[in-house]
Amino acid sequence: MHYYRYSNAEVSCWYKYLLFSYNIVFWLAGVAFLAAGLWAWSEKGVLSDLTKVTGLHGLDPVVLVLVVGIVMFTLGFAGCVGALRENICLLKFFCGTIVFIFLLELAVAAMAFLFQDWVRDKVKEFFENNIKSYRDDIDLQNIIDSLQRLNHCCGAQGPEDWDFNIYFDCKSESKSREKCGVPFSCCIPDPAQKVVNTQCGYDIRKKSKSQWDDQIFVKGCIHALEAWLPRNIYIVAGVFIAISLLQIFGIFLARTLISDIEAVKASNAF
Repeated sequence: MHYYRYSNAEVSCWYKYLLFSYNIVFWLAGVAFLAAGLWAWSEKGVLSDLTKVTGLHGLDPVVLVLVVGIVMFTLGFAGCVGALRENICLLKFFCGTIVFIFLLELAVAAMAFLFQDWVRDKVKEFFENNIKSYRDDIDLQNIIDSLQRLNHCCGAQGPEDWDFNIYFDCKSESKSREKCGVPFSCCIPDPAQKVVNTQCGYDIRKKSKSQWDDQIFVKGCIHALEAWLPRNIYIVAGVFIAISLLQIFGIFLARTLISDIEAVKASNAF
């Protein structure tokens, strides 16, 4: 093992370059997320008109991608430069932010367990707001369609939730052809059809509810997700533990390097 030699103390190259390698992955991932997010916004014309984001009732998925990209880019940059330059301020910023994110994850997990009814209401409210914006953002539309198709569900609590969207609302005065229908992702797929029928949900809610079961999914997506979680609890727990261990490993490397640097500075002071 090689070391940078000082008078009475030394900084381990092993921890230094291991932390640098750890953070270069964060930094590159952050660059990739930022590039993908900015490209998506340019394709939707958001960069030339930011009101398209502020006027959206639901969540623009690109915003989430950009936020994750900014956090990863900033942490990766601070960790890389802090390790190479042996800068205690940057290393403490990196370490403190990782600790904050780790504690935030624990708090969210605890709240989800202790306040299940409150969380369920917030998820329902969030889903309904995004239903309102289903036709306003193509990325949001694709996510909702994927969620409904993969989980065999429709709406937050059921198909009637699509009344929150002006184009599907049965009581709306809109002339939309989709009025009193549901998106195609709510339809039960026909194995014989090789081409997706995007009009399969038209006028379906004009029929009696007894006829819905054969044509569309009637279970709400919140209930579907609640049923999915117990079936996949080991996968969810495994992912959470893996992320936590990576964060703890990063904290350990940063704290070890900070201790080495402080020991060197203290020895040089004498």
